[in-house]
Amino acid sequence: MSRFRALVQASLNATKKALTWNIEDWVPPAEKCIFNFKSKEEIKRWHLYSDSEYGGLSSASLEITDCGSGLSGVFSGNLSLEVSECSGWNMRRSGFCGMRSKKFDDFLDLDAYDTIALKLRGDGRCYISTIYTENWVNSPAQEEDNSWQAFVYVPKGNWYIAKIPLARYLPTWRGNVIDEQLEMNPSRILGMSLSVNAEGGVPGARSGPGDFRVEIDWIKALRTE
Repeated sequence: MSRFRALVQASLNATKKALTWNIEDWVPPAEKCIFNFKSKEEIKRWHLYSDSEYGGLSSASLEITDCGSGLSGVFSGNLSLEVSECSGWNMRRSGFCGMRSKKFDDFLDLDAYDTIALKLRGDGRCYISTIYTENWVNSPAQEEDNSWQAFVYVPKGNWYIAKIPLARYLPTWRGNVIDEQLEMNPSRILGMSLSVNAEGGVPGARSGPGDFRVEIDWIKALRTE
């Protein structure tokens, strides 16, 4: 084959390849891993918060450790309903701790998915999964992100995969549900968190002040429909 014919054939092959597409190139995978707690570097993507910032006495920690089945994250601490006597804050409630991811460099787009899944091993308490999206529900003058929350009951004992449809996340403002028909924009997600309160939760879950501990393997987005 002459050099000219070889160049023509190569050009035709490239054009044919560009025009040939696979359905898998257009349809996102059935699941998307958002967080994987298999490396100590994962801790750098999170920060902790608790009522201690406002005079409460609760405490929390986040570690990556080997609990016998490989590395996983361990979110643990102590929930207290007490308030420091020297607190300058007028606290309405105490007894809460949380771990919140740092803001993503860009929006996390989960528009192709309908469910958040968390692989957990817990203590029988009820935790709260929160998704933070770009502020459009609150007043533009308020700098806080919009928050959408759902309860996650974690049975004590074995690993458990909790699946929460995005439609089940309710809009909240500083922990209180907004009583309006609002819809999350899953293409504009800024971050996530997992938190625990001493009070509230689902019936049958362990509650009250005291220690808490939940192991986290991963957090994913699923497409179930």
